[in-house]
Amino acid sequence: MTQNVVLAGCGNMGFAMLAGWLKSGRLAAHDVWVVEPNEPLRQRAETLGTNAFASSDALPVDLAPALVVFAVKPQAMGDVVPAYKRFAEGATTFLSIAAGTPIARFEDMLGAEIAMVRCMPNTPAAIGKGMMVTVTNGKVSEAAQSFVADLLAASGAVTSIDNETQMDAVTAVSGSGPAYIFHFIEALSAAGETAGLPQETARLLAMQTVYGAACLAAESSDEPATLRQQVTSPNGTTAAALSVLMGDDRLKKLVAEAVEAARKRSVELG
Repeated sequence: MTQNVVLAGCGNMGFAMLAGWLKSGRLAAHDVWVVEPNEPLRQRAETLGTNAFASSDALPVDLAPALVVFAVKPQAMGDVVPAYKRFAEGATTFLSIAAGTPIARFEDMLGAEIAMVRCMPNTPAAIGKGMMVTVTNGKVSEAAQSFVADLLAASGAVTSIDNETQMDAVTAVSGSGPAYIFHFIEALSAAGETAGLPQETARLLAMQTVYGAACLAAESSDEPATLRQQVTSPNGTTAAALSVLMGDDRLKKLVAEAVEAARKRSVELG
C-alpha cells in the first residue's frame, strides 16, 4: 500500500531525512510531497524526483497523506502548521522534529484529536548516524508508530519515551550531546599540540580515537566501564591520565553539571 508523505520544510535536516528515505528504499520519490518556499532548497528536493511546491496550497486537493512531517524552525511553526489543518480531519499522523515545541502546541493549532509524534533528532542524523527519540500523544496507531519509526531509522538509531517531560533530558543528553563530543575532540587535539604533536596529526589522532572508541563501545558486548578497564594497565599511562579525569569524580560531575544546565534551559525555552 502506498504511503504518501508530506514534508513541510526541506532545509538541511529535512533534506537529509528525505535523502535517507529515498536511498534506503523506504519511500519512492513520487510518494513524497515537499513544501519548501525557498526556491534553491525546493529545487534541491526536485533533483531527487519528489513532488515539490512553494506552498501547501499547491498540494492536490484529494491528497490524503499517511504522514505530515514538520521540519521547520520552531519559531516558524505558528506560520506553517495551521496550513495543514485540512489533513487533521482524516487518518493522517503528524510528526515534528522541532526542538522545544511541545505536542500541546500542535494540538492547539491542528485540533485536540490529532495523532501527533514529537521527535528529537541530533545533527549526526544528517549522515545517517543520528539518535532519534520520539514521544506520542497517545492517539497514534501502532501501524503509524511503526511507519514513523521505520522512516526515522533511515537517519540513525530510534527509541521512544512515554513521558514528554523527559524530552528536556533527551535534549540535554543526545540533542545537545554532539557539541560536547566536538568540544572534547577540540580539547584532546589542543592537548596533543601542547604535548608536541603537529596540529594536523593531533587533530587526526583526537578525531579518530573518539570515533573508534565510540564504534567499539557500540559494537562490543562489554559495558563502557569494562572497556575502560581493559585499556588501563596498573600504574600505566592510561591510569595516570584517568587519575586526573576520574579523581574525585571530576569528569562525571562536570558532565552532570553540563547536562543539568542544558536540561534547565530546555525547560525554560519550552
